[in-house]
Amino acid sequence: MITAITGEKPVARPNDARFSPGPTKKYDGWTLETLADAELGRSHRSKLGKAKLKDVIDRSKSILGMPDDWRLGIVPGSDTGAVEIALWNLFGARPAEFLVWESFGKDWATDAVDQLKIDATITKAPYGELPNLNAVDWDKDVCLTWNGTTSGVKMPSGDSIPADRGGLVLADATSAAFAMDIPWDKVDIVTWSWQKVLGGEAAHGMLALSPRAVARIAAYKPSWPIPKIYRIRKGDGVNEAVFEGATLNTPSLLAVEDQLAALRWAESIGGMPALKARSLANLSTVEEWVKTTPWADFMCSDPANRSSTAICVKISDPEFDALPDDKAKWAFVKQMTAMLDREGVAYDIDGYRDAPPSIRIWGGGTVESSDIAALLPWLDWAFASVKAEQSCAA
Repeated sequence: MITAITGEKPVARPNDARFSPGPTKKYDGWTLETLADAELGRSHRSKLGKAKLKDVIDRSKSILGMPDDWRLGIVPGSDTGAVEIALWNLFGARPAEFLVWESFGKDWATDAVDQLKIDATITKAPYGELPNLNAVDWDKDVCLTWNGTTSGVKMPSGDSIPADRGGLVLADATSAAFAMDIPWDKVDIVTWSWQKVLGGEAAHGMLALSPRAVARIAAYKPSWPIPKIYRIRKGDGVNEAVFEGATLNTPSLLAVEDQLAALRWAESIGGMPALKARSLANLSTVEEWVKTTPWADFMCSDPANRSSTAICVKISDPEFDALPDDKAKWAFVKQMTAMLDREGVAYDIDGYRDAPPSIRIWGGGTVESSDIAALLPWLDWAFASVKAEQSCAA
């Protein structure tokens, strides 16, 4: 039985209640007028259209500190499309190892093994944990999520990845890029999407290739047919036009303008150091609250591995744990989040559907830490209210 506790409704509210993990909140000051210079009704292959696309590429590389000899291209299908393009074009040349500690890493492993029939080892860890990175065979091609959007677990660094590795490292960095440092010398393929840390619109992905990855494309031709929308090989090497603004399919020039606005905002606040600091401040705000909140804890127990963007919080209450199954626990969580939604203080903070019952607060750089601070008492109120209601029902 859940015993009743009391909780008063807070007075202060977040200025912005959007804490979705994607598409994420726009930066403060964004308006529709920001998009006034969009090249609407123009071809993306026109001189102006290609210049806009190339500007996204160049500004992204500059802010991220990507080495000059890396290629960066805009691809279809968001981060999913970028990861699949990498798998279809570069994997299969040697055995692979897939590191799985959250939902999307599991998806990449499933696609590689079940669809492409790649010779692969799948190394798993439970939600909230990392596998033993020192036991990974880095002479294989390795696929990992640099930041687990659905688990709140990130790579602590690239220290476990050897510089003289034989294989390629594919890092799905969709909720890490623009919030966390990427060690470019320890990875070979990096992917992300616009609708995460910078608050862009969906459907557009980014694919970054190191010189080693480009050499793989030139030396290896997969045995399977590759759909046109995934095809980045041309002749005996990489299709260089893709990395100069010639996209594989038609992008939204409205979304391109929106991404350029976000990149300019990032530059205006100080670039990567400022973006990282804002995200870490958001995590710190939640960490201080968890220290004094008996019912809440992080899904990731190790602070070194804890995500500052996908901040995943679980309920650590003995009577909640005594609920009969995950269905009942999810019902409790969803009752809490529905209350917060009705109050207009938090939207879209349910944990991911395949994750353990949890709450997920987006902490990327477009979110203000003052809004997270204002949200946290409301979480206490919602938990107390649902607990009291279930006690009465019992």
